[in-house]
Amino acid sequence: MKRLIILAATLIAGLSACDSLLDKEPLDRVTQFDYFKTRSDLELFSNPFYDNLLDKTPYDEQNDLLVQMTLSDVLYGGDKRTVPNTGGGWSWGNLRRINTLLEYVDQCEDKKAVTEYTALAKFFRAAFYFDKVKRFGDVPWYEVQLGSADEALYKPRDSRELIMTNMIKDIDEAINSGGLTEDISTYRVNKWAALALKARFCLFEGTYRKYHGINLEGHDYTYYLEEAAKAAKTIIDEGPYKLYSTKNPDKDYMMLFAQENASTEEYILAIRNSYEAQVYHNATAYTLLPTQGRPGYTRKFINMYLMKDGKAFTDKFKTEWQTMPFTEEVKDRDPRLAQSIRTPGYKRIGAKRVQGPDLGVTITGYQPIKFVQDTTASGGQIDRNDRSTCDMPVFRYAEVLLNYAEAKAELGSLSDDDLNITINEIRSRVGMPALTMKYLHDKQPDWYLSSEEYGYPNVTGSNEIVNAILEIRRERTVELIQEGFRLQDLYRWKAGYCIDQAISGMYFPGPGEYKLAGKETADLILYKAGETKPQAGEGVSVYELGSDIILSEGNKGYVYYHKTVENLRTPFNEERDYLYPIPSGERSLNPNLTQNPGWSDGLDF
Repeated sequence: MKRLIILAATLIAGLSACDSLLDKEPLDRVTQFDYFKTRSDLELFSNPFYDNLLDKTPYDEQNDLLVQMTLSDVLYGGDKRTVPNTGGGWSWGNLRRINTLLEYVDQCEDKKAVTEYTALAKFFRAAFYFDKVKRFGDVPWYEVQLGSADEALYKPRDSRELIMTNMIKDIDEAINSGGLTEDISTYRVNKWAALALKARFCLFEGTYRKYHGINLEGHDYTYYLEEAAKAAKTIIDEGPYKLYSTKNPDKDYMMLFAQENASTEEYILAIRNSYEAQVYHNATAYTLLPTQGRPGYTRKFINMYLMKDGKAFTDKFKTEWQTMPFTEEVKDRDPRLAQSIRTPGYKRIGAKRVQGPDLGVTITGYQPIKFVQDTTASGGQIDRNDRSTCDMPVFRYAEVLLNYAEAKAELGSLSDDDLNITINEIRSRVGMPALTMKYLHDKQPDWYLSSEEYGYPNVTGSNEIVNAILEIRRERTVELIQEGFRLQDLYRWKAGYCIDQAISGMYFPGPGEYKLAGKETADLILYKAGETKPQAGEGVSVYELGSDIILSEGNKGYVYYHKTVENLRTPFNEERDYLYPIPSGERSLNPNLTQNPGWSDGLDF
């Protein structure tokens, strides 16, 4: 009862809501002066931070590398994206709860608990504001709980420099206070998770300012990149983590995400899922059931994977790569490809049957398998909606290594030693050759990654710097696919134009039989429109071209599910789309809130 009353008093829908704590509480109710007295009070009050502020479903983010049957508003662009009246990410109840804890935490009689939960609250306040800066840019900074009569509710937005400075102050206090353990605590925030958060948001801010040309009074982009590198390096040098490996380069990457319990070696912070506790997510069904959006990777993404010898796919097959059939294009590639999609010979974990990609559940043909679990998981019901039980990563060591390498590359100070403790560690897990500074200096940047059609043409500098940045982006893209980073990466790199690049799938040279599973017999038959449907055996999919499956050139070409709506998409708006709009209802309540550039809501104060 005590917990229910205090939760009701603090879960406020937003800073501009009408509710506030009363000056006088009824004598039969628990007030803030009766609560926050014990470690248990602080724990119960702070537990919702984990549930409310950590992304539990990063695997289904649509972007230029992963699409579904119905494109997201971001991929459609233009008028599909409008200014909402309310919502749209402009919610502040979690911040009020954080500030409430910080205001009353000193009432606790256990002073060690005070230190611990103060650090935790400051971690989550930094995380809360990171989400707001990514989404809206400038936002109001609040570090005390407010009531409906507080004038501060109507303040203008503060600059991102003030927000970032306060975020660094919060996270540094959390790191240095002694309130966060240095021990491995996979499901609770520890010192290493705080350092990982700092590395993440400082890398975001440094690269965002660099590529968007933002110069504000205070710190420049190099300061944030240096802070990102220092935070990541502290974890590398002092932390208890390493990359998960059983010395099986053909399975370790896949198993990392599919195993029931988070790897305590690599996962710094994870979201716990459990069959026994009936806490689930939908990642397995998402890629296996035709009712879940039929997600598929794009051909552009598949082309990014290197050959197993370290050469670029589009360099090794200079002319053939564009029309190379599936069974050929996936041969001898970075082993993470066969651990991220179904390729010929694929067997699900714990199964004996060979399965090819199922075009009935993936609209591109490139069927994801990341987070797909053994059929016996979740009491044998893992393939049902919302029955996945593998833990979901929030921070993992591989991201820390990538953050450090990228920060150093953007600063122009990357060295062989840096590569050896970061990129080459990640490559070594899957048996890929090492990357060296000599290679980056001598080789011309990969034309595919620097092209307007497929890559990042706005990366500039010396040959070595451009090469380093592009290769680290490749590594980041491949390693972190479906972990919720891609859109924020495009935004911070000022690479929104990537969203306009072709959304296509695997190539088919024409009607006929195909052996996508790599078996002796065909598992897919394509036939021309109007012809008699061919007879097929059990387990063979038969599709009519132009209706069951659409190819870019009629009877041949790339799988092109969205061909009929392609002309409805609006190009990414470089002047508008890097930030989201402030809800019009919030601006009506607070005329001091300015709207983000390019968004029109009819309000002109």
